[in-house]
Amino acid sequence: FSCAAASSMVGLKAPLHSNGAASQDPPHVGQNQDPTLATSTNIPMLRWGVLGVANIATKTVIPAIQRSRFGRVVAIASRDLAKAQRASKELGIIAAHGSYDDLLADTSIDAVYNPLPNHLHVPWTIKAMESGKHVLCEKPIAMTAAEAEKLRAVQTATGMQCCEAFMVRSHPRWHAVSELVASGRIGPLRLVDGHFSYFRVDANDVRSRKEWGGGVLMDIGCYPILIARWLFGREPNRVFGAMEIDPVFGVDRLVSAILEFPNGRATSNCGGQLFARQTLNCFGTTGCIQVDVPFNPPSDLPSTIHVYGESNLASPGEPITLDAVNQYMLQSDNFALAVRGLGSMPMSLDDSIANMRVIDSLKRSAESGGWESVRESR
Repeated sequence: FSCAAASSMVGLKAPLHSNGAASQDPPHVGQNQDPTLATSTNIPMLRWGVLGVANIATKTVIPAIQRSRFGRVVAIASRDLAKAQRASKELGIIAAHGSYDDLLADTSIDAVYNPLPNHLHVPWTIKAMESGKHVLCEKPIAMTAAEAEKLRAVQTATGMQCCEAFMVRSHPRWHAVSELVASGRIGPLRLVDGHFSYFRVDANDVRSRKEWGGGVLMDIGCYPILIARWLFGREPNRVFGAMEIDPVFGVDRLVSAILEFPNGRATSNCGGQLFARQTLNCFGTTGCIQVDVPFNPPSDLPSTIHVYGESNLASPGEPITLDAVNQYMLQSDNFALAVRGLGSMPMSLDDSIANMRVIDSLKRSAESGGWESVRESR
């Protein structure tokens, strides 16, 4: 099995091995090294600013950037200056700002990470690009596909790059799965089936605010949609969606989706008030690929893909193991290299808009109770 796809991002190689092949540690830069120049390269460090102190930023993304090869967070902002100062101290960030506008005016920043609530993704991403900053924006990139379309014009006008933070696009195992499917290892792909759930009931959580783009479809249902589109290599013609709405918060808490592609079908369930579980299986005519903890696997443990090609249901399949990597760190480095003209963004804006079209169509289907076509934004 070739690991070419698994290491397809420029400068970043994640070892893949089966039957004990050699591996190596994921690349990273030590905390005490020069923050302006990437180690062993002539690539200047990408200097990041972060809008807000959301948990995803302070617990996951910022620590990953600080360990990355090609980037450092040098500024963070909050509407509460004390929160920004506390985060800057805890995370080793040089500057703390008491407003988002002040951060965008900071000339020491090359790029901005936007983890604000969903309804603020497009407005602040536009402001950041118009301020001369490249932007990594949390998913979903917008409230609707039509809103996401606005980013295209701004990106063209400013010359700044914009990328949706689907970290799975940088995990080597998904490139490995894509190569397995493309190689015909399981025969023609016919079905992608995914599940993503957690349990959380909190009125103060942004995911509980309908007007802010809350609900599980926007939060986690977007992942199996993305993976299915990626693996089929096409867009679905039509979709069917069923939603259970939380009677208190008014947001979708359980969503079942069917995506009908020209060459197959994708099914998924996502829940915000269910036992926490993640699964994803790809079924072909002669085999199946199972991906363990498909969307946010532990960064300190190896990741395994199981390939099944025997009719014996008790068969353990063939395990293909990839060494532990931090997909957020790889995402940061791939973004930085793309900004420096040394690679492509982990996810294009066109891809993000297409993913939003599917989400929009599923919402329409849940309202109409029938199949809905996936159409261009209006």
